[in-house]
This record gives sequence, structure tokens and C-alpha cells, in this order.
Amino acid sequence: MKKQVSVLLISIVFLLPSAVAFTHTMSDTAHITSNQSRPTTIGNGWLEEQDGITILHVSGTNYEMGYQHGFLLREEIHENIRAFLSFAQTSISYEELLMMWEDAEPYVPFEYLDEIQGIADGANISVDDMKASIMAIEWADHGCYGIAAWGPATIDGNLYHARSFDLPSTLRDPVSGRYAHENTVLIVRDPDNSSASLCPSIAGSFHTGGGMNSNGVALGLQICWSKDQTTQGNPYHFRVQQVLDHATTAFEAITIMNTNRTHGYNLIISDASTPVGYVVEQSANHTYIGTYNDTVETMEPFWALDHIVRRTNVFLDPTIAATQRKRYDPSGLLGFLNLLFYKKTGNFFFAVYRLYQSVSDELADDQGPFDLNSTMAALRQGYQAKHDFLLNLIKALGKGTGMAEAWNQWTACPQTGDMLLSFATKDTLAFENPIHSFNLYTLLEEEPPPENTV
Repeated sequence: MKKQVSVLLISIVFLLPSAVAFTHTMSDTAHITSNQSRPTTIGNGWLEEQDGITILHVSGTNYEMGYQHGFLLREEIHENIRAFLSFAQTSISYEELLMMWEDAEPYVPFEYLDEIQGIADGANISVDDMKASIMAIEWADHGCYGIAAWGPATIDGNLYHARSFDLPSTLRDPVSGRYAHENTVLIVRDPDNSSASLCPSIAGSFHTGGGMNSNGVALGLQICWSKDQTTQGNPYHFRVQQVLDHATTAFEAITIMNTNRTHGYNLIISDASTPVGYVVEQSANHTYIGTYNDTVETMEPFWALDHIVRRTNVFLDPTIAATQRKRYDPSGLLGFLNLLFYKKTGNFFFAVYRLYQSVSDELADDQGPFDLNSTMAALRQGYQAKHDFLLNLIKALGKGTGMAEAWNQWTACPQTGDMLLSFATKDTLAFENPIHSFNLYTLLEEEPPPENTV
């Protein structure tokens, strides 16, 4: 199993094979061509569109929220599950994904097992397909970037949290031809007996690894490849949702994310009430927790920014970094040569470091003190890499690998509930698309349309 997992993790930088039909039997339903032909409400769940963005409202028990999600986004879920499983089959079989799920399932809170059953029932899809697709994305290549800025680094002292969610833009449904990143959705979640939250997502998923809740806690997760890994733990899919549903402080969020961990991740976790942003680096057996003024943040070639923390897919803590790469410093000529001869070296961390540097340079280039708009601008401009020829070259060579391929980018002020958001469309990544503005509390106050179609 470790061999197959390792193969799945190192498929960054070069083109992935184009998707082909997955051999497991699935529905061949094509994409709905007219949204007017489908229901927009069921129970306490409903769909709306604002400024071209699809918004999914779910509330109630976990099963009810899952059923609402599955029923209202049925066709998009079928497309995405086919796309995920088709993507995964280039490295790992359907049966092996289910074996990985069997290792993980004892660690998954029952409420979320109930919810994925609800999604499967609502979408009329196999729950095994749901489980296999969760494991496919759990172990896939994420490019991702996270930022938190607060105190003297911001205009008003409030905390601003930003995140980019990056996956290969080649994940495509072999039946309809639709890309998974076309089926994006903003989820407004209002569970019984837990916290409300707002998170950019894709049909069939609770979230895309981050969001903010009504307690002022925000987080964003970046996969961070490591040899120290296990399938016997709680997949990030559910730990992130536990934070959004239950965490009232950053420390509660950190505890949740560090419990029954599985493999390599970087996280930015922030707490608006303090306000402070934290970095969490983790593998199966190691963890580092710090903030902007910790020594780890200043280890060359990395550097600290005052009251700002940020991460992409490279560890800074030396102990955890050693589980990821032989040479601590991924920059410079040797790093570039490792990337150039990637097929022989297996070392792609020069590309990851250039993204870290590009966004960091934007944050450091006298753009502060930051607010919602300028934090979003720094993230987008860092991804556009207009001042970094090498990163632009890497992006061009690595098309389809998840390297700086943003499906969504967002900046939030957890204290006020404000969020700026951009989604990718078929041929345009998120950092090149228009920005939209939402507020968690305004969305929670909305009422479903009076005509209930079910």
C-alpha cells in the first residue's frame, strides 16, 4: 500500500495522463444543461445564485445536510465523483482506495459517516464511490497556499485569513467532459447543535480544506508530502469539518487537527477573538505549532514577516522537513537542477519554494497594513507571478499538475464574517477571475424561496 500511496503523491510538475473512463460501474447521467429544470429547495436546504456564484444552504442534522447537498447538486456530484475516480486510477485502484478507507473509517466521527451517507442517498450514488473519492483527494497533489495577518500588519488590527485551493485543472468527468473545478459551490452550513460556517467548496465535498465559522475561527490546509504517513487516522476531510463545526478557539482547532493525523500537512489556523494566526506542520508522528516570531520561521532560505504567517507545500521545521526532503534548502541552483531532472531526482521542491517566495514578496512589498482587499490582492498577484520568470516557466511546464492551479481563492475577516472569493471557471484559474463579496451572517439570515419544489 505504501508504494501506491507514494506514487500518487509524487505526480506533480509534469502532465498527468488525460482522464479515461473509470471501470467501476457508475451512473452515466450527463450534466444538467438548464438549472431551471432542477429543484432548488428540499426541506431546510436550498440553492441560490448571487453574482454568478452558486450558493448551497444546508441545515439540520448531519444526515439531513448531506441529503440536501446530494439532492440539490445531484448531477454535479455524479460528474465530480467520476472525475476524481478517473484521476485516481492513474496511480491506484478503486479497491485499494476502499482498503485505505477501511483503515481510516474507525477514526471518522459518526456524524460525518452519517453525512456522506446522506449525500450518497440524496444524489442516488454509491456510498462506496463517495468513500473512494474522498480517499482519492485525501492523497492527491494539492498546490495550496495559506496566509493570516493581524495586529500591526493590518489596517484595523483585525485578523485577515487567506487561502488558495489548488488541484490539477485536468480532473475531468469522462462521461460529460466537464471539469471538476467547474462544479464549484459556496456552502453556507447551519448544523443542529454546532457552529455555522462558510466555505468555498465543490459539489460532493463538505469543503475544499478550509473556511471560517461563526466563532471567529478560520483555517486553510495545504498538503505537504512526507514519508511519515499512515492511513490509520482521521482523513483531513473530516478533521477540517470538525474544526468548522465545533472549534471555538484556535487551540481547540489545533487539537482537532492534531488528533489521529494521517500524513503531511501544513495548516494556517487563526482566531479572530485573540487575534492571532498560527502555523501547524504535521506528519503522522510529528507536529510543529508556531507563529510569526518563532525561530523556525526565520530558517534560511525562509524568512519571517511581522504579524503574518504563511505556508505552501514545504515544511520549515527541520525535524518534519527531514521526512519530506533530503536537502533542507530547496532554493538556488541545486534546487533548480533537481527540478530540471525531476524524473531522476524525484525532487520538485524548487517549484514549491518559488510559489512561497512569490506570494511572500507580494506580502512584503509595502502593501500593508492589510485589509480584506489588499490581502486578496497579495495572494492573487503572488500566483500571477508577474515578477517571477522562473515561477511562470514552472507553471507553464507543469500545466495540469496542481502547481499554482487555483480552483478557489478567498480572504476572510472571521471577526465580521466578510469573505472575498474567486472561483475558477472552465479555462480560467481563480486568480484571473472576478472577485465576489459575501458575508456569513447575511447569508445565514436569508430565507429559502417560498415555493418548495419537494
